[in-house]
Amino acid sequence: GSGSRTEDGHDRRDLPEGTPHGIESAGKKGDPGRLIGRTKGGMNTKLHAVSDADGRPLSFFMTAGPVSDYTGAAALLDDLPNAQWLLGDRGYDADWFRDALEAKGIQPCIPGRRSRNEPVRYDKRRYRRRSRIEIMFGRLKDWRRVATRYDRCPTVFFSAVALAATVIFWL
Repeated sequence: GSGSRTEDGHDRRDLPEGTPHGIESAGKKGDPGRLIGRTKGGMNTKLHAVSDADGRPLSFFMTAGPVSDYTGAAALLDDLPNAQWLLGDRGYDADWFRDALEAKGIQPCIPGRRSRNEPVRYDKRRYRRRSRIEIMFGRLKDWRRVATRYDRCPTVFFSAVALAATVIFWL
């Protein structure tokens, strides 16, 4: 018999045209990719969150590691609940973000970046309560799957984060 030979007589199989065999394409145009970026500490993913006064997460947004915090701030701006104050770290310090918060009636409590020429005033006593947000991230990372992110697909990882947050904080 001819075994695995094709009709032409040669024994090579036809591979789909486009990418070389075994190499995945980047996906469709506009696809965010895997949302993993190279940083000094290795491969990294950033998780941006909005939480309530008790440190329970309300909404999440995920970006690649080296992406600016402004991207996460802009994405979560519409998900902000009616609140008096927003506590954020230096990465969220931008004039446009402060103006957007004040337009929503929210007072920003965000320390200024070191690169600012004029220091920004903020309530230092109130800012100490941001530790609740850090505690929330620490509790999420108690789940090994969230802490390590072995998932290549960002949707699967994001689902794991949402599941962990639901179980830890809302059930």
